[in-house]
Amino acid sequence: MTAKSDFTEEEWKTVAEGPTSAGFIVATAQRGGTIRESFSIAKAYTEARKVHGESELLDELTSSKPAVDKHRARSPEEVKTHGLQNISEALTVLEGKATPEEVEEYKLFVLGLAQKVAAAAKDVSPEEHDAIGEIASTLRLDPPAPEVG
Repeated sequence: MTAKSDFTEEEWKTVAEGPTSAGFIVATAQRGGTIRESFSIAKAYTEARKVHGESELLDELTSSKPAVDKHRARSPEEVKTHGLQNISEALTVLEGKATPEEVEEYKLFVLGLAQKVAAAAKDVSPEEHDAIGEIASTLRLDPPAPEVG
């Protein structure tokens, strides 16, 4: 099993920022609602802690407060561009150190967090759905089907 101690400080920072980058990409995809969506990021970490023990990597990732990228984006487009880059870099780091199963668990955690942020509002907007699709593509996962409702 892969643990935080298997990474350099910079590598772990990159891995830790991946999930929150995904959350902020979705939160800024459409104007408004970022406070509720920010709470959903913290809630996703809390829920992940309840499944403690299934993955040492995710246990260590979710045992601390969500890591926030200190890059100050000036627009939602910058948040998306920089966030997708963070996610891609995190995946590269993980693929070099973690097991394929742990990489897959991380991908699913990141995508699930993005989906929870979008679901924080009553309806998932087309912009949020598109953002989730871009995150899924960066993670090399199939994009989720659009919400029907």
